[in-house]
Amino acid sequence: MFCASTRKVRAGRRLGAGLAGVVVMVLAACGGGSHPRGASPSVAARVSWAPLLHLGAVLDVTAPRSDGRLTVSAGGHLWLWRPGSVPQPYARKPDGYATNPAPEPYLALVSSDQATSAGCSFARDSVFALEPTGATGVISVGPDGRTHRLADLPGVTPNGIAFDDVGRFGHRLLVTAAAKGATTLLAVDCAGRVTTIARHAPTVEGGIALAPSSFGTFGEDLIAPDEGSGKIWAFGPSGDARLVTTSPLPHGGDIGSESLGFVPAGFTSEWSAYVADRRSPGNPHPGTDSILRLSGIDLTKASLRPGDLLVANEGGALTIAVRCAATCTTHYLADGPPKAHVEGHLVFAPH
Repeated sequence: MFCASTRKVRAGRRLGAGLAGVVVMVLAACGGGSHPRGASPSVAARVSWAPLLHLGAVLDVTAPRSDGRLTVSAGGHLWLWRPGSVPQPYARKPDGYATNPAPEPYLALVSSDQATSAGCSFARDSVFALEPTGATGVISVGPDGRTHRLADLPGVTPNGIAFDDVGRFGHRLLVTAAAKGATTLLAVDCAGRVTTIARHAPTVEGGIALAPSSFGTFGEDLIAPDEGSGKIWAFGPSGDARLVTTSPLPHGGDIGSESLGFVPAGFTSEWSAYVADRRSPGNPHPGTDSILRLSGIDLTKASLRPGDLLVANEGGALTIAVRCAATCTTHYLADGPPKAHVEGHLVFAPH
């Protein structure tokens, strides 16, 4: 539900530049930034996430492939899953994919054949996974399940990945990485060449995504969350960073904004939202090892529409919806199982 009152904050602050700001309406009755860490919102959510499928050590999900199946990372392996069916092992041959399940090897899907200036193409239904520890880099998994190392990322800790299916970044993979207490934003082309877009950028990590062109002044930017502050940032291809909004929900390590995704074009009540809830023993939010679901019927009743941004908290799956045009509005949309420990991307798929 929309909260009873709003307050205006200045967004559009460009680091290292001087663009005029954009007014963002932050819903004060939802608590603004005043919640203590771990506090609950002061109003009821319209809808709730619910466990749909149990899968051990589940970490991330992608949007649907061309065959309608989602790629799921769980237990250091990949699975193909159609909502309502049983997950099937994927990329398990000797040249398949396997990694340490303990870190956060997030995924990115290529949804259509895309050429880059490197003289090669990313193949539709290819998946790319971060290697966040040890010899850090990006692993490529082709549509046939064959795996190879696409790029090395020495000296940084990669913590977010998305594919630029919009084209403003040259149809390349975009990787956020922690380095010296800040974020480095990298672009990787289909030949594995790595370009640094930004250094010393605001801290972000988790389920990053490209905004559709309809997302106000942030259209076609890379959108990324910071769980520590609740801030949602937009990065342009020149490396500039602008504040989209600050989540009014609780923030802090293992609590705040973690997973985000945009409602796709063609969304109807027959589509649902999905996000991974990984078991994390000993954490205040220990997780359920399941894929959580928000039903399309509930989302339609909540008046979501294509181009809206959903941002889920790591702790408890508390979720806001952000809509940007000339200004941005933010409202508290959903809660989840209190024990939920959300990771990776928030995606939409028919059910």
